[in-house]
Amino acid sequence: MKKKKGKIIILLFLIVGCILVVLGAKAYIGANLEKVSGSNIENVDLSKLKDGTYTGSYSAFPVSAEVQVVINNHSITEIELFKHINGQGSAAEIIPGQVVKAQSLEIDIVSGATYSSKVILKAIEDALVKAY
Repeated sequence: MKKKKGKIIILLFLIVGCILVVLGAKAYIGANLEKVSGSNIENVDLSKLKDGTYTGSYSAFPVSAEVQVVINNHSITEIELFKHINGQGSAAEIIPGQVVKAQSLEIDIVSGATYSSKVILKAIEDALVKAY
């Protein structure tokens, strides 16, 4: 009887522990995603950028992106998205092409892929800042 009672207590502690871990992880992920959604994307003055190839990255768990941006004659000529861990935000992978077309970071966010859109834009911004 005592052994059975002890096993039940251990099982209850394990269940409560698992619940606390899940709630903590959910809060952590939620806080990261709120940080991303509230962040501003700073537009970069292309006339001040030096020619070259620059890498940038940004991460807000569980979403992250790594890009390579090519600057030639004060224009963004190419953006390659090397890495995009996105959950369900793969639709945002059109963002680099839109930035090249607009020659600006001031583009529309992809509906349904807001966090991935912002993370990719922040990675591009990170690369462009290195071009000053």
